Amino acid sequence: MRNVSISREGLPETVLPPENPEIVELLDAALQLENQNLRREKLNQIAGRFPSSIEVWKTMGLAGRDTMESYAAFRVGYHRGLDALRKNGWRGSGYVRWGHPSNRAFLECLSGLQRISEQIGDFAESERCGIFLLQLDPEMPDNL
Repeated sequence: MRNVSISREGLPETVLPPENPEIVELLDAALQLENQNLRREKLNQIAGRFPSSIEVWKTMGLAGRDTMESYAAFRVGYHRGLDALRKNGWRGSGYVRWGHPSNRAFLECLSGLQRISEQIGDFAESERCGIFLLQLDPEMPDNL
């Protein structure tokens, strides 16, 4: 129950803790594999070891073989991110800003979910994700 502060505007701001450096190293090594099947196998192994890691699910979403595989990974990352936010004091509203690097995996999962929801024709979901992103950080970059 930490990393929540009141901003100048009065809304609380939550900052997720940094990712485990071991996970980051494992993901970097997996992404260096040229063989797509080996890369996927390694990413699945990492997800099995660290299922609550938002960074793992974000990476799997970006490395997905197709739209629905990416969609599923981004959705899991989004939900793992909500769990992590709640664990760190977030109560369903307030800022989760892009300016804090440790928040980015969650925001990228939400952005990925928004983008793919639009691609598959789930426009209501895409709109909800877009609104949520703006609520979390009105100044977040548009090019995610």
